[in-house]
Amino acid sequence: MKFLTITSLVGCFFLSSTVSAQQQKDSTRLPFAIADEKRMSDEDLKDKKEGAYITGAPDLSSDPINGFGYGGEGSIFFNGHRNDPFFAYTPYRAKLDFVVFNTTREQREFFLRLDVPYILNTKWRLRAEGGYEANPNLLYFGITAPQSLQPLQYTNSSGNVVNNAKYHDYEKNFMVGPYQFYNNYYKKESVINVSMEHSYLEGRLRALIGYEFAQVNMTAFRDSSLIRDDYNNGKVLGLGTNNISIAQVGLIYDTRDLEPDPSNGVFAEITNELSLKAFGSAFNFNKTFTHVNYYKKLFPNIFKRLVFAGRVAMGYTALDAPFFEYQDQWSSEGSIEGLGGPTTLRGYKQSRFLGRVTNFNNFELRWRFAQTKFAKQHLEFSAVPFFDFGGVWDEFSTMNTKNLRHSEGMGLRIAWNESTVLRFDYAVSKEDNQFFFNLAHAF
Repeated sequence: MKFLTITSLVGCFFLSSTVSAQQQKDSTRLPFAIADEKRMSDEDLKDKKEGAYITGAPDLSSDPINGFGYGGEGSIFFNGHRNDPFFAYTPYRAKLDFVVFNTTREQREFFLRLDVPYILNTKWRLRAEGGYEANPNLLYFGITAPQSLQPLQYTNSSGNVVNNAKYHDYEKNFMVGPYQFYNNYYKKESVINVSMEHSYLEGRLRALIGYEFAQVNMTAFRDSSLIRDDYNNGKVLGLGTNNISIAQVGLIYDTRDLEPDPSNGVFAEITNELSLKAFGSAFNFNKTFTHVNYYKKLFPNIFKRLVFAGRVAMGYTALDAPFFEYQDQWSSEGSIEGLGGPTTLRGYKQSRFLGRVTNFNNFELRWRFAQTKFAKQHLEFSAVPFFDFGGVWDEFSTMNTKNLRHSEGMGLRIAWNESTVLRFDYAVSKEDNQFFFNLAHAF
């Protein structure tokens, strides 16, 4: 399925790009109205590159879970020319992302992602992705809120119980010997996802319909591991090999001036994923996710670019979902991993907290302090202090503030030719310190 996915994506990408380019020669007017607020600023438009180009960066990382990572992430952009009527209203006419990644502890990733706004000069937008992932280092701390919210603890060499432990100490003192893989499980997944969006209200509103199919294999390392215990006791579903078939719908309100690096506007959406055995899926479940992202340029007379960025998000997982679906909130712009990790609660390990109800909130100040051109490439540098908080609950009726966790940190952003953002974040919490390097903003 991996090779079929790759072939389909590349074929679709080049076909749509070729036809679009032919239709846009000598075109000077929009074929339909697009809201003025979605037009790029004159400053951003001035620095936008024409034609096709490639951006990319080595993907290097090191952490105690996955080991030393190496690979590459990049994008092929087709921007068209300045006489293209869409040039000022889209970050690109078509984009193909690629990810190749490997670690010394055998994590593997290979993905291709295609995005074509206003495909063939229509109000439709095509998104598609396909790829394969294998990771033997994923963490599981429980599927219910009371279970996963428990602080880390271990018994030290003196026989005393240490509560509220740091993750590093927990790993060093508890996850050893017969408990070495107590919180780990192994994931192998092949996935393909295709969606179409139709725009309304001069591009401010989009309706989405999509479909995802995945073959997922989840394996526990030892019979005494936490996930194996929960599975044997009937607390969780999802171990073994299963097919997941999902129908997707969504509604999106978007007034951002530049999608990859907005300085003004709102992005709000509600999405729903329905998986039924009648669709060929192994499980019956339903997941609803909504979030609102707000971007506002502050003190423009003092700072050339100081942007407040905020996000408020909420997800709910219903029926008999496998445990790994609790760890994923689906957005039209790509899946958002569960509470913890580089896009939600950055001071905690990935998927540290799970529950049917998930809430996360992120706030950043993005201050551009320098910009330059190097080898015909435009680069912008921004300092980004951030604060994250969120929580999990088993039902809306049990929501309270004591389940909330928070983290904070400092980041650096390098905007490369407007459409590619390199993100460096260092986050701290009462449980952990983490460094991340990724392509694209957290939100």
